[in-house]
Amino acid sequence: MIALVNVVVVTGMLVVVPLGLRLVAVPEVLRRLWLVGAVAGAVSVWLPRGPAAVVLALVYALGAIPLALLALPRLRRVTPVRVAVATALASPAVAATALVAERGGAELFGFSLTILSLTVAHFHFAGFAAALVAGLVARGEPGRATMVAALAVPAGTLLVLVGYFLGEWVEFAGAVVLTCGMWTVAAVLVRGGPLAVVAGGVLGVTMLLALSWALGEATGLPHPSLGWMVATHGVGNAFGFGVCGMLAWHRLKEESL
Repeated sequence: MIALVNVVVVTGMLVVVPLGLRLVAVPEVLRRLWLVGAVAGAVSVWLPRGPAAVVLALVYALGAIPLALLALPRLRRVTPVRVAVATALASPAVAATALVAERGGAELFGFSLTILSLTVAHFHFAGFAAALVAGLVARGEPGRATMVAALAVPAGTLLVLVGYFLGEWVEFAGAVVLTCGMWTVAAVLVRGGPLAVVAGGVLGVTMLLALSWALGEATGLPHPSLGWMVATHGVGNAFGFGVCGMLAWHRLKEESL
């Protein structure tokens, strides 16, 4: 499972985030800094835990922190689109925090190294990609449903994170909110070109898996294992939604947010 998680994480670092940053008003120097950090982070996940892996993870963090700082000015005037984009820009910093701890073998806040590794993946896709695409959709087709989705995706992502601390039912509530937002986004995407159709169609399945897993964790009902979730939900979101979704927006030549 760890090797597959690493493939998903590296895809987020080297493909999804760079494509996404070209869709927002991120200065070129910061995009180049991200790539330097992303390469270091990508190497880090394949090394044994220890000082070398931590140093490379810290270089990755240096590329993520400026993006988080760019999120703050967007919240001076709060709109659903701005909230979604700010969430996307801040998410890599959360991933970086988890990565540095995991590479150093430290169970941050008591979370296992496996959960920290999955958090890195989660905040590249549910955090960055999902929030960014929700913002793009809300701007491209403004309406009550898409604006609510642009808020629901960041809110759901935050609730899932809070659920790590407060318990499975909070995490399940976050999964419900996030799924509702992403299914709304998917309904718009499937009306686009082939890549957008793939991205939207994949979301319909992967978010259903997320709901079933979160419900099972909260109730004890049978649900997919973490390994199965990585192979289905994780891979689907990485390649079917993340990569295809970003490429779809580049094909549409959307102006910067």
